[in-house]
Amino acid sequence: MWRGDHLPIDTVSAGASFLSLLESRGMAPEWVTPGTGRIEVPEATTVLAIRYVDGVIMAGDRRATAGNVIAHRRVRKVYPADEFSAVAISGTAGMAIELTKLFQTELEHYEKIEGTRLSLEGKANYLARMVRGNLPLAFQGLVVVPLFCGYDEFSGVGRLYTFDVVGGRYEEQDYAATGSGGGEAKSFIKGVYEDDLGEERAIEIAVEALVAAAEEDAATGGPDPRRGIYPNVVRINEGGIGEMDDDRLAGVAARVMGGRP
Repeated sequence: MWRGDHLPIDTVSAGASFLSLLESRGMAPEWVTPGTGRIEVPEATTVLAIRYVDGVIMAGDRRATAGNVIAHRRVRKVYPADEFSAVAISGTAGMAIELTKLFQTELEHYEKIEGTRLSLEGKANYLARMVRGNLPLAFQGLVVVPLFCGYDEFSGVGRLYTFDVVGGRYEEQDYAATGSGGGEAKSFIKGVYEDDLGEERAIEIAVEALVAAAEEDAATGGPDPRRGIYPNVVRINEGGIGEMDDDRLAGVAARVMGGRP
């Protein structure tokens, strides 16, 4: 791969993300205000989704970082998009949350005007267009890369989609992860995933994948029983979307962490 000045770009060392590529070339943008110096923008980190026999489980850790500092410990990263779909955020936290709220509003508006819900694939296409619209800000370092999943009312299965920074939309088969710890989470899921997962087992895998990511990636936060902090986890099936409460997740986290080597 080559830049205009004919200097080769090592895409392996640059990493998978657009921002990593800019950083590898010393081109990463910085936000600076007079008298205060550089501003570190909070970044949301690891989110994932797993198909199970009745639908999809989506989960995200709760940590947001600003450079090498933990900016927030209780950030919500998984949001309902509508009754049968959800979106998880990674990248610049403020921009990602704003994009998610706009996406929710657009889906609600469509349903009110048309009297029916947009198809799941139509929702994914619309979200891809919104990500593409954020590209000018991505060049300034405000990157937003969501994860989207839902229950397809027409085919009766769970489906999940990943995106790239230019709005490319890709349907994944069984699981997906993105964010700074996404690689570690996806590697863990790959090693334990089975066809016909039940809901409880899928939730355990999702939580343990976040724990595995937190062990390798400082920007990802694992469960913190002392502070009562647990991942955001939702399940989506033919009955709609439901969020797992902390009491249930505390039990799952205890089993997962107790079984880690």
